[in-house]
Amino acid sequence: MKKAVRYSIIAVIALGALWAAAFFVKSNSKASVTYETLSPFYGSIEEKTVATGTVVPEDEVEIKPQIQGIIDRIVKYEGDFVNQGDLIAVIKVVPNEQSLIAAMGRVKNAELRMNNAKLEFERNEELFQRQVISNQEYNNLKLTYEQAAQELRNAEADYQIIKDGSIGGSSSANTNIRATTTGTILEIPVEIGDQVIQSNSFNAGTTIATVADLTKMVFEGKVDEGEVGKLKVGMPLKVSLGAISDKEFDARLRFIAPKGLEESGAVKFKIEGDVTVENDFTIRAGYSANASLILDRKENILVLPEALLQFDKVTDEPYVEVEIGDQEFERREIKIGISDGINVEILEGLTEADKVKQWNKTEPIKIGSENAPERGV
Repeated sequence: MKKAVRYSIIAVIALGALWAAAFFVKSNSKASVTYETLSPFYGSIEEKTVATGTVVPEDEVEIKPQIQGIIDRIVKYEGDFVNQGDLIAVIKVVPNEQSLIAAMGRVKNAELRMNNAKLEFERNEELFQRQVISNQEYNNLKLTYEQAAQELRNAEADYQIIKDGSIGGSSSANTNIRATTTGTILEIPVEIGDQVIQSNSFNAGTTIATVADLTKMVFEGKVDEGEVGKLKVGMPLKVSLGAISDKEFDARLRFIAPKGLEESGAVKFKIEGDVTVENDFTIRAGYSANASLILDRKENILVLPEALLQFDKVTDEPYVEVEIGDQEFERREIKIGISDGINVEILEGLTEADKVKQWNKTEPIKIGSENAPERGV
């Protein structure tokens, strides 16, 4: 009985060893990989960089009131086109009580002085008719009366401006908020009933509306410090907008910031470019955009797909493997130039006749082979 058990254990161990050996042989008996090759060829390369940013109007004008009060009426709305001088809103004046009382007092005082000067002038006018007083004395009295009358008119005008915001009949009343430039209204941040503050030396004032010319747009973006040294004012740009697909707008670089700003550990420099707006497209302020800048361009040069390059782990210098026989390759050091991310310029080390190994080409996965894992396992 014991011998039977012992023989059974030995048989199980032997079968396990045979199965393990068979599995090891099968898993390591894969077919050898046949590497394909590709030869360098002549072509053109453009080295580009892409700057992300937005498209904004070249000039945005904020329209502010010259008097404080409450928005009584809004005539134009966001998106409306306005010409210079068009009425946008009307302000209802809420006068300061102290200023109003002071202005009323100045009117009363001016009226008293004018009445007194009038009586004095009329009394002496009769004496002048009878040649009792001289011509010079009469003219002085007349001047005093006329000056008093003018002071009264000025005081009344000041009182009316404080009370109503403008002089009756004036074509340029401060209560009328008009466009100071021609363009499209981008924003009206106030509503009827909102209180507004006038623009003065100590306060910027409340913005009634923002107007801009949407036919003059500017791309504003940022580039990395490693590429800003290759940029020059006047370089052409291609601007693509997120809101308008399959369309690129021509632009020209007009500004490169002299100072960079650190963002997420990298130094970025602001750039600006004038965008050529075509009549068939409507560009709105604030569209997200990408600008492509051509840093360098070379034509009729020897190039090779960049995916075929390998880099030394120690020196980080590029090299390729060149075929010298049937599936026999040797390492060859090369020098490279500009790249567009797909192809790279070959300066030294290769000719058009060389065949370069596609070292990173993967084997196709054999679906349904016995080595493939079963579903659900």
